[in-house]
Amino acid sequence: MSFLKNNDNTSITDIELIHQYKRTGDLQHLGELYQRYMELVYGVCLKYFRDPEEAKDAVMQLFEELAVKLKKHEVENFRGWLHRVAKNHCLMKLRSPRNLKTIDIDPSLVQNEDNVHLNGALEKEENFVKMEKCLDSLTTEQQQMIRLFYLEGKCYNDIVQETGLAWNHVRSHIQNGRRNLKICMEAGETLTPTKKNV
Repeated sequence: MSFLKNNDNTSITDIELIHQYKRTGDLQHLGELYQRYMELVYGVCLKYFRDPEEAKDAVMQLFEELAVKLKKHEVENFRGWLHRVAKNHCLMKLRSPRNLKTIDIDPSLVQNEDNVHLNGALEKEENFVKMEKCLDSLTTEQQQMIRLFYLEGKCYNDIVQETGLAWNHVRSHIQNGRRNLKICMEAGETLTPTKKNV
């Protein structure tokens, strides 16, 4: 799968390419960086969509998304951050009304393997919606930390710099937020947020 012109400049690190892109806004730098991980992104998209053409479309859409997002975020581990961005992109696409239309299924096909895959996708979607509701039930601090750490892929030190909170407070909010999120999702209902700083 080709993309932009490949300079095959493997001597330049991911971080250097990110800095060059942020400094110049030149998509060639971003294209060179993205090309290193296109197979990874395609694999993630194919896992969720189970359709090669839809996965390829998502790979192209993600490049456009990255052109905006990368300017806003400090990224230390591009591969890990890109994996999370790709996963979130796929989940958001699965949530779109186009993908959630009701369809009639012949009862005789209920055990068909395709339907098993459909059920799996719907179950993932249900869990994603449940997670969003449970996120809203966390304290403001826990919500912020969980979103920054898990959804935006930021490390503790980045979050400390961005929020001004002490490192141990950041760690505490992430741990407690993760625990409360798990309890909420397993219970299937939202928790009442506590205002106590833990």
